Amino acid sequence: MSRSMSFFIFIALLVFAPICFSFKSNNGGLYPQYYHKSCPRAQEIVKSVVAKAVAKESRMAASLLRLQFHDCFVQGCDASLLLDNSRGIVSEKGSNANRNSARGFDVIDDIKSALEKECPQTVSCADILALAARDSTVLSGGPTWEVPLGRRDSRSASLSSSNNNIPAPNNTFDAILSRFKRQGLDVVDLVALSGSHTIGNSRCTSFRQRLYNQSGNNKPDSTLDESYAAQLRNRCPRSGGDQNLFSLDFVSPTKFDNSYFKNLLASKGLLNSDQVLATKSQASLALVKQYAENNALFFDHFVKSMVKMGNISPLTGSSGEIRKNCRKINSS
Repeated sequence: MSRSMSFFIFIALLVFAPICFSFKSNNGGLYPQYYHKSCPRAQEIVKSVVAKAVAKESRMAASLLRLQFHDCFVQGCDASLLLDNSRGIVSEKGSNANRNSARGFDVIDDIKSALEKECPQTVSCADILALAARDSTVLSGGPTWEVPLGRRDSRSASLSSSNNNIPAPNNTFDAILSRFKRQGLDVVDLVALSGSHTIGNSRCTSFRQRLYNQSGNNKPDSTLDESYAAQLRNRCPRSGGDQNLFSLDFVSPTKFDNSYFKNLLASKGLLNSDQVLATKSQASLALVKQYAENNALFFDHFVKSMVKMGNISPLTGSSGEIRKNCRKINSS
């Protein structure tokens, strides 16, 4: 073979290699086509069950989206959050971030049941969480994206990591950013992913201190709009009403859009962890302003950050297992 022909083949390989391999290379072995042969209808089935659940209760979209956050921030995206208490397992559902708050587990069960009928022990619970989060976003009017797949399920859970890794509603900006950085995420991911609070609800107990005693001086949070605070006090008294629900985005509570960021600029973020994005960091404030002005930019960054978060320490290959029931590990 001539030297010129060898050079031509070498160049051709360089040109076409990205086409052949790029869908696997950037996401730790995960790629959207993972179930194309083993369970071709997997994504269709997940979307169908999620759509029925959201049609029945619009709030469910935010609940399912939140499950992936609370799973990935604890020992990676491995569905550890879904495990119930059992011998050797202390469930993450009992952590401060999840107790009386995390929900949607029955919907995940319904998805798993449908998938087990279609293709037994093939689609992981971790991938179900990732797909359900995407579909919930789309059904609420948000952006769509190709979800890298191929995660496997853990055989363990970590209550302590759930308590320590998931940001709390009353955390400072620095504490929240530190927890994001611990997962390999940055300030752009923090602000973009916080935008998921454009849908869903929060309990009175999660923001009461802002209304009455933000800094231990029996005064409300000075960064909270006074008229908005007065409205909140009507259903969130100093004591009682802990479980009363409030929209995280009072302008368009069931629509996935950028009004959440506009609320922050008007000092009408519900949680302390929301409002600090606009008051405690110039970098995050700049992003809040950009997203408030440009919904398309918010959607673009949100999609990239969701894919990035979904790639936190996945179990792949022979690690972990494919659970038959998302609530318990398989019998050995």
